[in-house]
Amino acid sequence: MKKIQLTFAALALMASSMLAQTNWGVDASHSKLGFKVTHMMVSETEGKFKIYDGKVSSKTDADFTDATVEFSVDASSIDTDDDKRDGHLKSADFFDAEKHPKITFKSTSMKKGKAKGTYILVGDLTMKGVTKPVTFQAVTNGKVVKDPYGKTRTGFLAQATINRKDFGLAWNATLEAGGVAVSEEVKIECAIELVK
Repeated sequence: MKKIQLTFAALALMASSMLAQTNWGVDASHSKLGFKVTHMMVSETEGKFKIYDGKVSSKTDADFTDATVEFSVDASSIDTDDDKRDGHLKSADFFDAEKHPKITFKSTSMKKGKAKGTYILVGDLTMKGVTKPVTFQAVTNGKVVKDPYGKTRTGFLAQATINRKDFGLAWNATLEAGGVAVSEEVKIECAIELVK
């Protein structure tokens, strides 16, 4: 009898914990999924993805410890303000968007960082059919606000650095003076506004 009572108590606790979850969607019109690469060894070139969707589930409105994060990005929506370059990036040399239309991220952990308002977000990033773990440094100002329409909002800035060759984005060109046309290192920067 005690075992049964304990089981019911455990189930009730689990159900209560699940109900306490706060679910958020990404407001894409007030967010940006961007990246930077070094071009010709001398300057940075920026780009972004225009079509994406994401969801976050947290314990409370303000505490994102152990939150779950999922993103899905349309690879063909890449935009670097240059149609010719965008076409090359969509090709098999880079994202191969026709064969691999989606870039996805699924978190495996989200823990508080050392500084106030910081988190360490770890998850599996999948591009061009390759999945690798990636660690983001995430920052929030801790503000949770109500907009004029009664919706609850908060925001994050998340940054990570990856090697694009790890995901099969291997194209490059060697420069006469040495070095390469495009850096292997890619800086990812996501400014995300969440809506409850």
